Amino acid sequence: MRALVSIFAGLLILISLYQLSFTWFVNQHEKEQGKKAEMYVKRTYPLTPQQKYPTNTEARAYYKDTVDNAHDAYLDSLLTATRDKKITWWGQTYQKAKESELLLGLDLQGGINVTMDIALDGLIKNGLANNPKDPQLLKAIGEAQRRKLNSDQNFIDLFASVYREQNPGTRLAPLFVNANNKLPGDASDSRVLNYIHDQANAAMKQTYQVLRKRIDKFGVAQPNINLDENKGIITVELAGASDPERVRKYLQSTANLQFWEVYTLEELSNSVMSASKALDEYMSATTVDTNGVAKKDTTTRNILVSKIKFIPPQQDQNTGKVSYSPSLGLSLLADTAAVNKYLAIPAVRNSFPSNLKFLWGKQDRDDDGKLSNFLRLYAIKTVPGKDKASLEGDAIEDARQEFDQVTNEVAVAMEMNPTGARNWATLTGKNVGKPIAIVLDDIVYSAPNVIQKIEGGHSRVTMGSGGKNQQLVVEEANDLANILKAGKLEAPAIIVQEQVVGPTLGAQAVNGGIMAFAIAFIVIFALMLVYYNTAGIVANIALILNLLFTIGVLSALNATLTAPGIAGLVLTIGMAVDTNVIIFERIKEELSKGNTYAQAVKTGYLRSLPPVLDAHITTMLTAIILFIYGLGPVLGFATTQILGILLSLFCGILVSRLITDFYTNKNRHFVYFTGLSKRIFKHAAFKFIQYRKVAYMISAVVLLLGVASFFHGFRYGVEFSGGRSYVVNFGKSVNAEEIRNSLEKTFGTTPTIKTYGGPDKLNITTDYRVSETGLTVDSAVQSTLYNGLKTFLPDGTTQQDFNNRLLEGSNKVNPTISDDLKKGAQWATFWSMLIIAIYIFIRFRDWRYSLGTIVALLHDVLVTMAVFSFLKDVVPFPLEIDQHFIAAILTVIGFSMNDTVIVYDRIREYSHTMHGADKTTILNKAINDTLSRTIMTSLTVFLTILILFLVGGEVTKGFAFAMLIGVITGTYSSIFVAAPILIDFAKDKPLGEAAPAPQKGSSTQKAVTNKA
Repeated sequence: MRALVSIFAGLLILISLYQLSFTWFVNQHEKEQGKKAEMYVKRTYPLTPQQKYPTNTEARAYYKDTVDNAHDAYLDSLLTATRDKKITWWGQTYQKAKESELLLGLDLQGGINVTMDIALDGLIKNGLANNPKDPQLLKAIGEAQRRKLNSDQNFIDLFASVYREQNPGTRLAPLFVNANNKLPGDASDSRVLNYIHDQANAAMKQTYQVLRKRIDKFGVAQPNINLDENKGIITVELAGASDPERVRKYLQSTANLQFWEVYTLEELSNSVMSASKALDEYMSATTVDTNGVAKKDTTTRNILVSKIKFIPPQQDQNTGKVSYSPSLGLSLLADTAAVNKYLAIPAVRNSFPSNLKFLWGKQDRDDDGKLSNFLRLYAIKTVPGKDKASLEGDAIEDARQEFDQVTNEVAVAMEMNPTGARNWATLTGKNVGKPIAIVLDDIVYSAPNVIQKIEGGHSRVTMGSGGKNQQLVVEEANDLANILKAGKLEAPAIIVQEQVVGPTLGAQAVNGGIMAFAIAFIVIFALMLVYYNTAGIVANIALILNLLFTIGVLSALNATLTAPGIAGLVLTIGMAVDTNVIIFERIKEELSKGNTYAQAVKTGYLRSLPPVLDAHITTMLTAIILFIYGLGPVLGFATTQILGILLSLFCGILVSRLITDFYTNKNRHFVYFTGLSKRIFKHAAFKFIQYRKVAYMISAVVLLLGVASFFHGFRYGVEFSGGRSYVVNFGKSVNAEEIRNSLEKTFGTTPTIKTYGGPDKLNITTDYRVSETGLTVDSAVQSTLYNGLKTFLPDGTTQQDFNNRLLEGSNKVNPTISDDLKKGAQWATFWSMLIIAIYIFIRFRDWRYSLGTIVALLHDVLVTMAVFSFLKDVVPFPLEIDQHFIAAILTVIGFSMNDTVIVYDRIREYSHTMHGADKTTILNKAINDTLSRTIMTSLTVFLTILILFLVGGEVTKGFAFAMLIGVITGTYSSIFVAAPILIDFAKDKPLGEAAPAPQKGSSTQKAVTNKA
């Protein structure tokens, strides 16, 4: 056995060092190339921004961005050029080594994480139903969408049940049966539903494959995409990506390309005047004073003209010919929501032709490469009686980015199949001298005038020149070409959760995590030596190996290290030594009984094995449940914790025993006492059980506060409440109340504002337009945020400066996914407590132990929730109920069982050795004899979490605070709640019948009996 442990430990050391060496070699190579990039920038741009533009703030910021972009571009070119260079001692290339390095999550290096919900309602309506406009179909889909917010049922089954409710006795077959799907006309509902489920699964897989193809061409290193067929979601991680708008367009585009005829302002001039008048009348009628009397308000005149800048006709100076723009006019990005609302008013909509559909154009760039704050409004001429355009994107066979040979503008050239070529020739021939809109996913990319009939199936989308930043437009054109080539999404995927972390926040998270890790390691390392003398060396060797193996295995599995993952490593430092603490405390007891060192070590390891296994299994169970229900970075914490638990068993039991036996066999022994540890708790004889009623009263008050917290309310994180959250760096101290008032006027709702690490940074959360979808909504909300904050930002801050430099991070969660996350958290907590209670019942075979477990865990959870409820407006940092909080609760549930199981195990042991002793005596002795290890196991974890709380950064502060509360209350409940319940229920029943009694005459029995 010893040889096997030695070989396995040696192999793990070699594998871990080998895996981590890739990270070291890659970092060295990238540092070397980074120095070359810095030298290039200094040669090309010798002046600093301050020297170049000492008085012009805007020019200075633009110049800094130019220099940074040049540095990044040159560094990227160097790394690309050296990807085949051998950088390891054994000849591994940079590209291969990069694939094997330890992956950092986007919350550490910056990047974008999105969760995409596959829209099965669109598949049912537009892909499978015979008539997408069937009123009964649409009514059932709408109700199913509403119920989905509060239901765990699959959307397809939910739709079927709603349809049956609304149309009793009506079968589904008439809605879906046609010649293409080969379903018989009399198909049963179950057969139709099976068909829909099959089509939905196929569409999900097709959507996943198309998105994978797109992501592979996106241009970031090591992108990560995963499909969860059970939940119907796709998660995408693009670490290092820095342009959220580009990612949204790239991922959410369904590649639904259409070619439409267009109405010009010339054709709609009368309609526009009629619509403007109708809107003014409508707004005047709805503007009333507090007595219900209509007000005469001049602000209700020419509203449409105030929101849309209509483009007048242009006259050619040479020919005198008048021409109209293909678009009707321009609107501010922030006004698009209002314009959409106005144009949807029936009186306004009826002023326009029935076959007209309004669409917005894409955001253009100016000559400096900045995105415009205006969008063009187009009036599309639909085909009467049809939902599809005259020409659809399925006719496209190839697409590529190119340059116009005359104007040098960036364009996307498209080639059509024979059928598409014929339809294109017909459409262009019919519209010579008129514009044709080229539309992708209901966004007009261009609307060129047709000069002549186009044969051969050639077409082009003009993207503009881009001016000084043409590369940005080239990037957009390449994205569009890739989207068209990858294919159309059968089932659209909508971003329901999005997290954007800027490089600044990422660097802060890394620095805080590393500092917390280092300090915690030093503190626990020293504590083991101070408290356990030379035996502490064994614990420290096991700790070092545990951490080395954990990080090495993470790297070998290509797992991603996140900020919560680092928190998991910090927690592992505290929990890894707990195994040795339990063993050492038992060895100390055996030595105090007069046993030899060899006997004490043997008995200590043997008798410590059951509580160690119990503690690790209960913690493992909660970690597995967290892994199942968690999303995003929290998965990193669960993964790290699971690995840490498994390796803690190996290092704390097998490796520690191997080292101890090796040292002891040479007639030497480790010293387990110091002056401090020899005296502390040596003669502990506290009467815990006698004071249980006082403890019950305290717990009752606490539990009442816990229940009251549900009425007092919590501050839910954006993950559970839905909404958008932004981290904004103002560069100076700001007044949060003034900013709240300003944004309340801008958004129309009151945002939640908390400081984020310092008075110059704020975390702003709002539900403004959270339920709206569309590619332009996120940009419009961000533009509105900028307008609301403009007076508080540094002078000269533009929208682009705000997006690129001051907006350090953002998080968006749709209400649908937030409800799912909230339900998942509730189920995770419930299953954790139930599974642990069942395990304890199986382990101790007594329902009282399970009852004590449940009550103690409920006590711990309710105390933590009460603190988060009643202190949410008191402490200077956010106390939010989010995924990090749930991770802390589940960890507390698992950790709380460590102390409880140790006490329970000793109670069961003493119930067989202390013959004739009453239950109160047994319980008091069990608690007192395990008090030293209870305090030490809690202390090691408490110290590491306290360090994480103080220096670990804002990302994990809420998690650490919840853990601190949980560790304190968990220790209290193990002593004053879980144990006393054994004596107050089933008083006539003996304790611990399941445990086999030690053999008669054993040293343990004699010593305990004598002490009793």
